[in-house]
Amino acid sequence: MRQAEEVEARLAGRLSELRLERGWSLEELAGRSGISRSTLSRLERGEISPTAALLGKLCHVYERTMSRLLAEVESEPPQVVRAGAQAVFRDEESGFVRRSVSPPHPGLRGEVVEGTLRPGADISYEAPPVPGLEQHIWVLEGAVEITANGYAYTVETGDCLRFRLWGPSRFRCPGPSPVRYAILVVLP
Repeated sequence: MRQAEEVEARLAGRLSELRLERGWSLEELAGRSGISRSTLSRLERGEISPTAALLGKLCHVYERTMSRLLAEVESEPPQVVRAGAQAVFRDEESGFVRRSVSPPHPGLRGEVVEGTLRPGADISYEAPPVPGLEQHIWVLEGAVEITANGYAYTVETGDCLRFRLWGPSRFRCPGPSPVRYAILVVLP
């Protein structure tokens, strides 16, 4: 089994564990997340790979950042993660690539993530995984339009945007080239 398939299988198992730890049925999780029962069932059985939007909804329900959830499916957390070994999540449908740059550790409050969006990519999250999550978004190349807490910002190469997230958010790459950015995430 390839490393990506192993991570997806562990992720499917962890999603199932999180639901069972709370004593929720698939129907209850569907009601809380807005994701259909059949999609949740297929995710937990590893029959489909989650999109960034689906993971965002589940992270909100389970009050976890995406990095924390992904760290929970990793084996022993190392102190140093070499570039070639950093966990990469690809959502081909939305054009979003997410690289977990920080060595994963569920007990830490901060992390560094690299995001890449292709031109025209548009990702919306209904709510933060953890209310009050602090984000610093530093654009390394290109431009991104970010809407957070009802305010819209255009952030370009070298610019850094900081906010605490309480509501919906949206990331859109206006093009003409992809945008690459670093997100520094700090739990409240």
